[in-house]
Amino acid sequence: MTARPTAYITTPIYYVNDRPHIGHAYTTTLCDVWARAMRFAGRDVFFLTGTDEHGVKVEKSARERGIDPQALADENAAEFERVLEVFGLTNDDFIRTTQSRHVRQVQAFVKRLLEMDAVYLGEFEGWYDEGQEEYVTENRARETDYTSPISGRPLVKATEKNYYFRLSAFQERLEAFFEANPGFVRPEARRNEVLGRLRDGLQDVPITRTNFSWGIPFPDDEQHVIYVWIDALLNYATALGMAEDDGDAGGRHRYWPADLHVIGKEILWFHAVIWPAVLMALDLPLPTCVYAHSFWISEGQKMSKSLGNFIDLPTIERYMDTYGLDAWRWYMVVQGPLGATDADFQAAGFHETYTTDLVNTVGNCASRTTAMIGKYFDGVVPADAGTVFEGWDLPGAAATAFERWTAAMATFALDDACEAAIGLLRTVDAFINATEPFKVAKDESRRDELASILARCAEAVRIASMLLSPILPAKMAELRAALSIDLDVANGGLAEQAAWSDRLAGSTVTKVALFPRIEAPQDA
Repeated sequence: MTARPTAYITTPIYYVNDRPHIGHAYTTTLCDVWARAMRFAGRDVFFLTGTDEHGVKVEKSARERGIDPQALADENAAEFERVLEVFGLTNDDFIRTTQSRHVRQVQAFVKRLLEMDAVYLGEFEGWYDEGQEEYVTENRARETDYTSPISGRPLVKATEKNYYFRLSAFQERLEAFFEANPGFVRPEARRNEVLGRLRDGLQDVPITRTNFSWGIPFPDDEQHVIYVWIDALLNYATALGMAEDDGDAGGRHRYWPADLHVIGKEILWFHAVIWPAVLMALDLPLPTCVYAHSFWISEGQKMSKSLGNFIDLPTIERYMDTYGLDAWRWYMVVQGPLGATDADFQAAGFHETYTTDLVNTVGNCASRTTAMIGKYFDGVVPADAGTVFEGWDLPGAAATAFERWTAAMATFALDDACEAAIGLLRTVDAFINATEPFKVAKDESRRDELASILARCAEAVRIASMLLSPILPAKMAELRAALSIDLDVANGGLAEQAAWSDRLAGSTVTKVALFPRIEAPQDA
């Protein structure tokens, strides 16, 4: 039996000093959609997420609460794991940086870097961004007026003896890599940002700290704690056991390297420059793509708890209670900040997207098709009689939709994949409006024509349901049940399922109402 091609996708690991919010939900949902799509496409998928649990902020927060840092990490990591269930996510692993499997491998990797002279002991004096836990060069500090470009808080002057990673030694190799792999950082605007900063020249970066203790001890020098960013980045390798002494005992090495590291744009530099340089030093293959999406704002303003427009977990759960989980997923994918610009989360926009896309298109097309089959053919899908309808080619439209969907998924253009699928249903609606089966049904002599119309509508709806299943998994399972389709979409077979056929002929279907019409909540 031929091994299936692998697919490895990761979220960033989420910092446990923060509670889950729309940023975490968004990134993880994007990864879940792609992972589901690749499983259906027949690939052997590994989808990783987890929590980043070390660092001075966790230590400080725990101290303020009078508890051990591990207790705080356990508490918040449990909340992140609970949220994965709330959102119905299909991750294959959840890694925590306090787990022994991670700790021992991070130390092994750092020891290897030391042995290869990629790390040395030195002294740093300069500016430090406390919120990002990142050292900043004098030039960059001056550019941002000595404030953090992320939090806006003042940078802190710091002097510290640390172990350094020789990032500067990888300048030419990184430039050559970017030249040879133009799709490594996406979207294009993010790639241009990295290239612009790369042209300024690379400086060595500290990989240890001595001003706190909540972290992984540096090998053979426990006065130093491994810098949280190096610790965190290595999770992508430690989850697969890439530094384990027993080799590939878990059978996970086949997934390396990642096809996609999906992140927010604020952590792009670490993933696009420091991470590949570390992998080069470790002589490990580099990931195919780092995809850095933009941010959500809310009702036209930056999200802020003080403004009351912060989309936190309770707010998200209210939307899901009102509209359903699949509706939340749809809005995230089609209206989210997948590209280079931020996206505005608006209550009115959410309701409009739900009504226009899901109620009026997906739901209505499925409902009217199944209802007409029920009314005119006693719920049994007729065989296509081969009637020619000038100007209408539903099989061709379905083939085009599948081609566009496949191309979009290959480039992580998930919004375009949604458009390809829903566009097929709009074509079905237009076909129904043009052929008017409700009028054709009144003329018994046109029975074959009616059969051809509804057989083609049912088949196009079936194919659209396959393309929509990674985005709307629960509702498309309902639709498959209404069409008498018994199928495990996590087990491959998409290409066959997306091919035009007469497989529904003779099947019993029931009228389905997927998305109820909802009045716009006043306080959504």
